[in-house]
Amino acid sequence: MERRPKILLADDDPDLLALYGDILTQLPSRPEVQTATTGVRTLAMLESETFQLLICDLRMPKMDGLQVLAIVRRKYPQMRTVALTAELDEQLRSRAYALGVDLFWYKPGTDQETRMFMACIESLLGRESEGGFRGVQSKSLMDIIQLECISQSSSVLRISNGPRTGKIWILSGELLDAEAGDLRGEAALYKILSWKGGGFETLPAEPDQPRTIFKSYNALLLESAQALDESRGAVMPEERSAAPVSPLTQLSQVEGLEFVLTMKGGPGGEQVARGLENPERMGEWARQSLERFRSLEDRLGAGPLEQIEGFGLQRHITLASQDETDFCVGWKPSLTQDQVREMMKKVLALWAF
Repeated sequence: MERRPKILLADDDPDLLALYGDILTQLPSRPEVQTATTGVRTLAMLESETFQLLICDLRMPKMDGLQVLAIVRRKYPQMRTVALTAELDEQLRSRAYALGVDLFWYKPGTDQETRMFMACIESLLGRESEGGFRGVQSKSLMDIIQLECISQSSSVLRISNGPRTGKIWILSGELLDAEAGDLRGEAALYKILSWKGGGFETLPAEPDQPRTIFKSYNALLLESAQALDESRGAVMPEERSAAPVSPLTQLSQVEGLEFVLTMKGGPGGEQVARGLENPERMGEWARQSLERFRSLEDRLGAGPLEQIEGFGLQRHITLASQDETDFCVGWKPSLTQDQVREMMKKVLALWAF
């Protein structure tokens, strides 16, 4: 009979203990989950039983999570540890990683974040045989980079793949530099993202690192994802020049583009996204927005809907339709209205081509 892994979950909120306990028991490895509401109780349980993983809230009374993790790392160096918090605190993150935790995670607030959290925990329980990175959702180093950038973090990711190592520098949510062997900048980033497994750790930020990457992280991840998709098609180098170029590959070259989402048909229709953390939610919003505006066509007698534009401080959005395909495209906020319109014409032209 296969032995179930054991997880100790420490948090001073009983409701959260119950919630996360239920979530964790649904993992494929079906772990046994035990709970503790204080730091003292956590250490006592670790003394009396063997656990594969400790998930510890950082804000607990009397003995906080950082103190607990410091003791655990010293007494049980082989134990996997996860620091869990609801506070967006970069200093707290740096202190936790300095203690040697395997993973620092903000308490999930969406279904997508919950799925990623579960996948990371499953990886930490030792299911590396399926590939992926230790502490990272299987085959999704891109997701970790995207989360770092979306949360406006500053850090250095150190990635290992057998004897190979690489680093990715992130500053205030922007990719700053990457290094892999003799490669630097974008070439190094693409090389690292091509690795199928290994381990990673988050190191304190290095804001003085020279900048070699100037594209937005969404554009870079979009390009890398498309390159990986094409590589799975086993196109030989001598055949590559004759192989048709995917429209998504061409779209990634459009200036200022941060993400693209294409949708066919009505609700539930096929959709393809690049550069989006939560394409399902964005797709639902885009479809609803397009439907609302289309409902105005007859009432206003304005003719068929061509394009909707929204301009904000963090991102510009364009919604459009062409050849039974709906588009939702995100743009860098530095672009002007005229630039967005010109670039969107290029997007639609490339897609039609």
